[in-house]
Amino acid sequence: MKGVFVLNLMFSFLLLLYPSTSFPLCTNSEAPFTLKTALKFCSYNGSSCCNSTVDSQLQKQFQDMNISDPSCASVLQSVLCARCDPFSAQLFAIDTETRTVPLLCNSTVSTNSSQSNQATNDFCSNVWDTCQNVSMLNSPFAPSLQGQAGAPANSNFTKLIDLWQSKTDFCNAFGGASTDESVCYDGEPVRLNETRTPSAPNGLCLEKIGNGSYLDMAAHPDGSNRAFFSNQQGKIWLATIPKVGSGGTLELDESNPFIDLTDEVHFDTAFGMMGIAFHPNFTQNGRFFASFNCNKGKSPGCTGRCSCNSDVNCDPSKLGTDNGAQPCQYQSVVAEYTSNGSATQSSSAENARPSEVRRIFTMGLPFTSQHGGQILFGPTDGYLYFMMGDGGGDGDPYNFAQNKKSVLGKIMRLDVDNIPSAAEINRLGLWGNYSIPKDNPYSEDENLLPEIWAFGFRNPWRCSFDSERPSYFMCGDVGEDLYEEVDIISKGGNYGWRVYEGPYRFNPTSSPGGNTSANSINPIFPVMGYNHSEVNKKIGSASIIGGYFYRSNIDPCMYGRYLYADLYSGAIWAATEDPENSGNFSTSTIRFGCARDSPLQCSSVPGSDLPALGYIFSFGQDNSKDIYLLTSSGVYRVVPPSRCNYTCSRENATAVEALSPRTSPLPSHSNKLTPINLLLSAFLLLLLCVA
Repeated sequence: MKGVFVLNLMFSFLLLLYPSTSFPLCTNSEAPFTLKTALKFCSYNGSSCCNSTVDSQLQKQFQDMNISDPSCASVLQSVLCARCDPFSAQLFAIDTETRTVPLLCNSTVSTNSSQSNQATNDFCSNVWDTCQNVSMLNSPFAPSLQGQAGAPANSNFTKLIDLWQSKTDFCNAFGGASTDESVCYDGEPVRLNETRTPSAPNGLCLEKIGNGSYLDMAAHPDGSNRAFFSNQQGKIWLATIPKVGSGGTLELDESNPFIDLTDEVHFDTAFGMMGIAFHPNFTQNGRFFASFNCNKGKSPGCTGRCSCNSDVNCDPSKLGTDNGAQPCQYQSVVAEYTSNGSATQSSSAENARPSEVRRIFTMGLPFTSQHGGQILFGPTDGYLYFMMGDGGGDGDPYNFAQNKKSVLGKIMRLDVDNIPSAAEINRLGLWGNYSIPKDNPYSEDENLLPEIWAFGFRNPWRCSFDSERPSYFMCGDVGEDLYEEVDIISKGGNYGWRVYEGPYRFNPTSSPGGNTSANSINPIFPVMGYNHSEVNKKIGSASIIGGYFYRSNIDPCMYGRYLYADLYSGAIWAATEDPENSGNFSTSTIRFGCARDSPLQCSSVPGSDLPALGYIFSFGQDNSKDIYLLTSSGVYRVVPPSRCNYTCSRENATAVEALSPRTSPLPSHSNKLTPINLLLSAFLLLLLCVA
């Protein structure tokens, strides 16, 4: 046992060695875009971080340097143009420092580097050898600009040999290796290794630890083995999670919720409590948040502005009723609550007061579907992210998702720690009690909504930040007729809807709100997804459930893969990034099974070996990074593959040969489903997620 413990400890340590910024990303934290015309100064074609304006600015900077030597001029032009590289965020190390030039390759390449052999070039030495005695004005290599101690600052110093004592000093300041955490610049656009995609895991083994049906899960911020679970009706429970392999079940008292908001929440076919989020400092301040729907016809406090308004060329009087509801009768709400404990005892509080501390956000919904509602705190910035669908209606008829004056079809980013005065909120036209982070992409544009972080979504359903690489902000987005998608979310990104549905052009049948032309946008296409025709053919529909990168050491063969599923439980996917840090993924459906030594017995779909999960509502993650499936039939956890007799060469445990688990069929895009009895909330969420 000691050997197993030590190996697990070593594996857990290795999991920490992952970069925080990866995949193609620009220095402004926005995604690269496809150039419609070639740049004149910088030789980047296709995907780039520079538009023609930035290209002209770089050209002027280069001209102002007044470099007379052609060889040095060519080298310096390429260095300046590294700003345009799709991996410029990594080249300029935006997460850790402020650099005036990219990290110059020094020929050192770690064994874990995903960069191609171009990084073996000693480009830093090349820059020094070519330019050391060449005069350049306004040098980007001045020690003061790099935060380094070098030669004394003097405007008369124009040569590298004057600014730096030696090549060694120069390359210590500007050079670096290509590692698993960074890329370096060798004078050419960054290229990553072309690697063979590893084979898919043998299977995903599950154990059932709870019978309840929940919509959301949030790990307790105190780092313990506790987590909060919420249902669509409006209750949140605090539960203790048993250790993997202990044989224990979820310790949760249904009769004693942490908080009961059912009097506030409107629970109906498409409505209810959609998400919960606990403040990063919850253990000190006791603050937590709930996202839910209310009915202004029944709740006096349900009074928000209608999202169909003159600002977005929408007249609610012309919408008519939707499923019997008047426009903006139902509201989307984010409210703040507090735990019963004092500021120093919040982590031990087992109940909370059901009265609101403040209303963070309230908005009237034009239709009765596609309003998302998940909320998350960013792991590095501490801001609240609010996922909102396009508001419903066939094909987003008012084009809300593309309209940057509308909050519909958006991911919003709010500061809930700095609350303006009521007068300031009214002056700014905010939707509630929050302020705008200064680095939101439209925070300075009075004609656009400053709350927007990203846009072009139909109905984002379950987003997550990678616990090892927080820049990987992944969201599932439910499609309409053709395609279900997963996106990597970046600042200011346009994810295409309703100009595109996934990778396909979308042609709306009705457009009272006008159209957006494909040529006028730079859409970011999905990194993974599936066609409706590939799954659940007998049901005739599909609805994606976004998941998590698997970061637990329980199943080492699943480590680093992104797991996602379809609502109807017929398919679960594992996606592998290839090459690593590239933002390119290969996906495959994986079989899944339930171990016979599961703490709670797993039933099977009649006439099939498929475990009867019912509908998969959400994935969850605890403080140990273990992954959970929240389904209509209960709570399931990913466990060692050997407990399902799945093989994994990296697993330390021994397969239980005596047990023959119930498993799903081998990977298939069309798994048979037999009707089963589902809880009421399952039926309601089915109607919520599917257009």
